[in-house]
Amino acid sequence: MSPMEIAACLAYALSVWLAARNNMHTWWTGIIGCVLYGWVFYSVQLYADVTLQLFFIASSIAGWINWLKGNHGSELAVRKTPLNHLLLMLAGALVVAGCYAWLLHRFTNAWSPWLDSVIMVFSVLAQFMLMGRRLESWYFWLLVNTIAVPLYAARDLWLTAGLYLVFWCNAWHGLYQWRKAMAAR
Repeated sequence: MSPMEIAACLAYALSVWLAARNNMHTWWTGIIGCVLYGWVFYSVQLYADVTLQLFFIASSIAGWINWLKGNHGSELAVRKTPLNHLLLMLAGALVVAGCYAWLLHRFTNAWSPWLDSVIMVFSVLAQFMLMGRRLESWYFWLLVNTIAVPLYAARDLWLTAGLYLVFWCNAWHGLYQWRKAMAAR
């Protein structure tokens, strides 16, 4: 466990905790965590996760703006995604994950290209849904965290694996909180 992993873990944990509580500060704390985790994942050859951190930095900026002004200039409310859109996104994510995994398998020394790609692609999907304050984002975070915990543990990133286990619990809490916010509207 490196000092960089500890710092990344703390910043990212704060960001995810804030997201489940529907708190705007999730975005800037997430940017800090992503920069630090980009370095950590690069050092253990999880290249799809490095790419994912770059995406998270850009999407955190966009999400921050969207939460503040995404509803015609006012704050965006928590909402559900139509089933046909959800199924289309799921199918697209599976195709992209397969293609990216093949690229990593064929052209890099990636340690686990298939699981790493699934984590990356479904994290992107979950992040886009989080940016739009879509309730279903929490289901995708549950999937991502379920896969990430054993993968990170296998690479001896024990603190990160533990963090993603906490994220798994936090995703359940986020789902509960966001359902409650929708019911209150």
